[in-house]
Amino acid sequence: MRFFGAQDDDDRRDGDPGGAPDGGGAVPGRTGDELQSQVEDLLARELGQVATDVLRPPTPLTLSRVIEWITDSGYSYFVDSDGDVGGLWHGRLFYFLLFGHGDEILQVRGQWNRDLALERLEEILEFCNEWNADRIWPKTYTRVRDNGMIQVFTEVTVDLEHGVTDDQLDQLLQCGLSTGSMFFDALDEFYPDPARQAP
Repeated sequence: MRFFGAQDDDDRRDGDPGGAPDGGGAVPGRTGDELQSQVEDLLARELGQVATDVLRPPTPLTLSRVIEWITDSGYSYFVDSDGDVGGLWHGRLFYFLLFGHGDEILQVRGQWNRDLALERLEEILEFCNEWNADRIWPKTYTRVRDNGMIQVFTEVTVDLEHGVTDDQLDQLLQCGLSTGSMFFDALDEFYPDPARQAP
């Protein structure tokens, strides 16, 4: 079965392992650099220009990189007594957590700024399940506190064992914050705050 070119399989078996005209698997008269340049030109035409000179290889995830992103973005943050980094976005608490043997797992965890009565557990679970079934991010879930009140959380978790570029880190952190805020906005519409409405 053949996918490319016009050469028969018999030609390859007769001493031409690469199936190329010169027997070595390369196109005659072209160096590796010329071929790479042609491939890059083709990709640029088809996919748009890529600034290959500014691409940086992925580097290990660190808490200092997350803090640098927060400050560079103009946000405020705090470090709690456990050393976890958090902040408030649109009145909701978000934490930036690192897990794993080498702190290679990034999690952006959000907490809704209101608690619900235990009697609403079934409807809030249904709300979270519908969200989780319809969307990739964020994962949504609840916890029942010792006092019987329900807290609602969001999470975006990514394994970055092989490192992450600054652009990728920016995208992941923005994803955690923006999708979490979208969910909490939907929750605010589902459970309007009576204190925000005129009597």
